[in-house]
Amino acid sequence: MSTPLATAPSPAARPWRQLLIIWALLLTVPLWLPLLGGYTAMAGRVLVFALAAMSFNMLLGFTGVMSFGHAAYFGLGAYGAGLCLKFVAASTPLAMLAGTLLGGIAGTLFGLLLVRRRGVYFAMVTIAFGQVCFYIAYKWDDLTGGYDGLRGFARAPIDLGFATLDIANNGTLFYFFILLVFGLAVGLQALVLGSPFGRTLLAIRENERRARFLGLPVERHIWLSFSISCFFTALAGSLYALLNNFADPLGLNYIMSGNIVMITVMGGMRTFWGPLVGAVLFVMLQDYVSSMTTNWMFFVGMTFVLVVLFFPRGLMGMLKRKAEA
Repeated sequence: MSTPLATAPSPAARPWRQLLIIWALLLTVPLWLPLLGGYTAMAGRVLVFALAAMSFNMLLGFTGVMSFGHAAYFGLGAYGAGLCLKFVAASTPLAMLAGTLLGGIAGTLFGLLLVRRRGVYFAMVTIAFGQVCFYIAYKWDDLTGGYDGLRGFARAPIDLGFATLDIANNGTLFYFFILLVFGLAVGLQALVLGSPFGRTLLAIRENERRARFLGLPVERHIWLSFSISCFFTALAGSLYALLNNFADPLGLNYIMSGNIVMITVMGGMRTFWGPLVGAVLFVMLQDYVSSMTTNWMFFVGMTFVLVVLFFPRGLMGMLKRKAEA
């Protein structure tokens, strides 16, 4: 009788192994990151940009629609959280809710206006809306602080009743708070993308005309995808304001939109975890290279060009392709 030969792990086992590795690394960041010269605030920044890019990837990578104005919802989330902390109440959860609702509702309403546009027209209208938000924040000195940004607020400790989470003064505790929010958010994203609605988005991405012939309401699905993406991006923006205790117009600028696109493409825009890999690469390059030269954007740009030229599917896409080979 022949004995079965040893085989490689089944494709079904690979996502679980990948998931375990990712979460093991994220949960142990305070242990190993200082050995590389990093710090927990940098890890928090990675998670914030990763959440923003993964939210944007729902639209680009899984629906096939390009937006160059997602910084608008990121920045509105940051301003919503900051204004709530400064003028309403010193409550971190309330500030996150306010920022998420401000950016998400703005994206939902704006999506109704552009849902019938496609290609370059869709992209240009989104960047125009983003610049309108940037201009308003830049000029409204009395409310937003203008070019100097919104100051005078800080994240507040969270009272759980039986204990108090001092995320205001404990950087490591705040990192785990961001990680908790990040985990809940990407878990919801995974549920959405794994649902029949998510499968419909993939069908629209692959062949919009065929999806329309099958009777699918394409415009409605694209609008819902855009709206969901904006809500999650605004959540990332609110975390960004809490991380820095600051919100500024540059968070609404097209440069921030470009950063989100760059992170997504470098990591792998058709993979779920690709934007996280892109965020790690982007933030580490930004942090380490900027400490050596003021021209750090040149090196980030060159890295982006090299990734696009040699790894057109992104870093995570390349690894996924090798695993499937």
